[in-house]
Amino acid sequence: MGALGDYWRLMRAGTSLARHDVVLPGAYQSRLPIPARVAGSVLRLFGGARGRPGQRLATALEGLGPAYIKLGQFLATRPDVFGSEVAGDLGRLKDKLPPFSMKLARAALAAEFTEAEAIRLFPGLSEPVAAASLAQVHKMSLPDGDRAVKILRPGIERQLALELSAMRRAARTIEGVSAESRRLKPIALTDTISNFMLRELDLRLEAGGADEMRAINEKTGFFDIPKVDWERTGKRVLTISWINGTPLTQAGVLDRPGLDRVKLANDITQGFLSSAIEHGVFHADMHEGNAILTPEGRIALVDFGIIGRIGPMERRFLAEILWGFLKRDYMRIAEVHFEAGYVPPSQSVGDFAQALRSIGEPLFGRPAEEVSMGRVLLQLFDYTHTFGMALRPELVLLQKTMVQVEGVARAIDPTHNIWNASEPVIEAWMRRNFGPEGAVRMIRENVREVTNRLKRLPEVMDRFEKSLDAEPVPPPPPQRFAPWWGWFGLIGVLGVAAAWAVRSF
Repeated sequence: MGALGDYWRLMRAGTSLARHDVVLPGAYQSRLPIPARVAGSVLRLFGGARGRPGQRLATALEGLGPAYIKLGQFLATRPDVFGSEVAGDLGRLKDKLPPFSMKLARAALAAEFTEAEAIRLFPGLSEPVAAASLAQVHKMSLPDGDRAVKILRPGIERQLALELSAMRRAARTIEGVSAESRRLKPIALTDTISNFMLRELDLRLEAGGADEMRAINEKTGFFDIPKVDWERTGKRVLTISWINGTPLTQAGVLDRPGLDRVKLANDITQGFLSSAIEHGVFHADMHEGNAILTPEGRIALVDFGIIGRIGPMERRFLAEILWGFLKRDYMRIAEVHFEAGYVPPSQSVGDFAQALRSIGEPLFGRPAEEVSMGRVLLQLFDYTHTFGMALRPELVLLQKTMVQVEGVARAIDPTHNIWNASEPVIEAWMRRNFGPEGAVRMIRENVREVTNRLKRLPEVMDRFEKSLDAEPVPPPPPQRFAPWWGWFGLIGVLGVAAAWAVRSF
């Protein structure tokens, strides 16, 4: 029944997309076979969506539920697949929904903490002040300060699990029938999306992310991060200190007299890069709704449901790529791509460096408002097919967040030059890791590693001696394949199941 349920949900989603003229579009009516023309015309009678393709797709996804809204937000990071216009329209997807009742909110608190504890820990809980697809937020006043209390929607775990199961089945089907799609790794991308969505359902993980980001920003000083109230936090409830301020989405918020918009935009860019490159951790959903302007003129970040992480190799890759563009060293950028395995070794390093030059050179000497990191990423995506680059799912969040960061910084200061703002952070990292300081640290780490290996040497030698004394293990018997009639039986069962599924629809 799981497969049938997945196909039913996919059919429901496909019908909604067709009604919104996203699949079987009228613009391509003359190119479609007759059955597809008829189906598209009938479904559009019950639709009525207007606007660009990306706007229609966003409208359709909003109507399908939380998992599809989150999927659309992630697809907005793939201009290589959909084009920049569609990706931009998807990037505006909102997941604001009507709140659930106070009765259900209090029941959720009682289920998490027991009824007596919920009454003691959450006195004076306000009506919902914000409601999204996965959770809603309440305000609460305590003697030591106000709190924001985030509570998951009732039944959201089961709803997301069902929708994600259908999405994974669709990804497996697409990758199975389309060789071209395998380069874009739909299964890996869907798994990445699913993992992050499911992690958002455990608010203890979000609390850990918020606490980690707070510790990092106490060192860097770029952002204000709320403090976690651990006593009032559980799997389905998160409580943090209340942030006084105004979200950047509110009209006129940046018109405050005396606000240093240039510094604020630089803080956005440098704060993100410092966190990602220095610590390998970053807030991976940095849109205007999650950035709050405080009365002191600083940016506070909220909503830590998605925390991005990159390892040492990816951090070096990011830093060297940005540094290469800053210094116009396109050969080094190309070499980094090859060293990281992002471009197949069968390709030419020189040809790839030439392609990178065509991206980087037009940036220099242009006004700041025309120097876009998003445009650079888009052109890099354009070369994925030319040079057989396999897109890495672990870098999707990083790429998406870099575009978001640039968008937020430009909203604050339209003349913001993300490359100039990046240079001090990247230069400091390169000096520490590739200059004299980096060489000393590398020697120290190598000495430590050699010392640790020497400490383990007696244990390794003991295991080696025991392996010499041990009786030889006989090889396993040869594996027998199932008889021919077994394979035909299996194929027959699968055929009957497929026929039943088709007949059901």
